[in-house]
Amino acid sequence: MRLNVTLPLIAFTGSAHAGLIAYGLCQTGCNTLAVACYSAAGFTFGTVVAAAATPAVLVACNTGLGTCSAACAATALIAPIP
Repeated sequence: MRLNVTLPLIAFTGSAHAGLIAYGLCQTGCNTLAVACYSAAGFTFGTVVAAAATPAVLVACNTGLGTCSAACAATALIAPIP
């Protein structure tokens, strides 16, 4: 009798979306944009130490990276993991 219940569930699962892969690709896109933002400002991403004297443009780059990363987590991580 249990087979009659589980078989339809298996049939409706279909193919799974790779949530972790989508998340990784999304994060890669965010980091690529952050590197481009830093480069456009004349800096190298990952070499600037956060301090009170950090240029405002770099603070904006970091804020954009944080927003993008949060969007990745909110969208890509809800996908089913195979």
